[in-house]
Amino acid sequence: MEDTIGMQSSAAAGTHRIAGVEAFAVAWRPGDPPGRRTALVRVRTDSGLTGYGEASPMMGGDHSLLVTRDFSASLTGADPFDQAVIQDRLLHRYIKLGPEGAVTGALAALDIALWDLKGKILGLPIHKLMGGAWRNELPFYASVGGNAERGVDEMLRVVEARWTSEKPAAIKIRWDGDRTRQDYDIPGDIAKARAVRDLVGPDYPLAFDANNQYSVGGAIRVGRVLEELGYLWFEEPVQHYDVRAMGEVAQRLDITVSAAEQTYTTQALVDMISAGVRMVQPDIVKMGGITGLMQCAAICFAHGVELVPHQTQPGIGHVANLHLLSTIMHNTKPAEFADPDDRMLPGIPNMPRPSGGCFALPQGPGLGLDFDDAEIDARRI
Repeated sequence: MEDTIGMQSSAAAGTHRIAGVEAFAVAWRPGDPPGRRTALVRVRTDSGLTGYGEASPMMGGDHSLLVTRDFSASLTGADPFDQAVIQDRLLHRYIKLGPEGAVTGALAALDIALWDLKGKILGLPIHKLMGGAWRNELPFYASVGGNAERGVDEMLRVVEARWTSEKPAAIKIRWDGDRTRQDYDIPGDIAKARAVRDLVGPDYPLAFDANNQYSVGGAIRVGRVLEELGYLWFEEPVQHYDVRAMGEVAQRLDITVSAAEQTYTTQALVDMISAGVRMVQPDIVKMGGITGLMQCAAICFAHGVELVPHQTQPGIGHVANLHLLSTIMHNTKPAEFADPDDRMLPGIPNMPRPSGGCFALPQGPGLGLDFDDAEIDARRI
């Protein structure tokens, strides 16, 4: 039919065709808030194989799941090896809905699922399809959120627990505060930054994620202290949508300023780099999936900018991110690991577990994950 996104079969794809696309939320535990659910996309082929992808769970991921459901019927009969063509066609079909946010999250989930399928069809892990891995073990940093509402002592207890149990290569303290209260407690924020430095010692790698809570002046004030304390990077000090302000802070501070967690297109990424940001953090479940992050990697290589993807999902997004990071030659920072919770194990029993500050790169076909559909479906919303 006219609206169907079907392509002629390639030799590599053989007779594999998309037979159906499902998009639904999974609540792994009763009472989990929307942000702890998984926005899952499952793509089945007529040959019996299934690929799995994940969208950002912001607001439960419902917005991206709605977009996926809207285009799912048009994918029937398409060749999963045409995933880049499919992605561009769908992006431009839904361009007036964004293109950022819900649309790019939906396309990210679909893209990851199609890469998973391609790997299963060919019997190869995703990193092999991308050109090979530079490393089979990837160090991670513990991303410790929620510190805006904690006092110094409580924050130190949380940080120390992850530092001693996980042995991460670095630690990032995140604020996750109210973005409408700019420069709310700069002295308190600085006190927390100093306390963490005192806890881990003078040489341990640290990062500070402001979650967009400062003015330009406030960010520069905090950034100067972070420089004194030897923090490695200062993440999203001002509102992400104020690109000129982000660039000004980046250019006026010596500490590396990072941004682009909330950037959803390659064009917007280039704007952030052009403003002066030299470390960018797009998210694989928010902008274009594996295909999108590969484009980001090429842009960063061409501009001499560090690519350190944001990634706070403990399941599919995390593993897709590991495959992507393993293929980057100049991988300058550890992978983000925000959630040590094992809530997904019933549905994904072989999820990689942290060991000695690293994650082993999965070597099985596609993502290299085993999915128990019965357990997953029992938890779908």
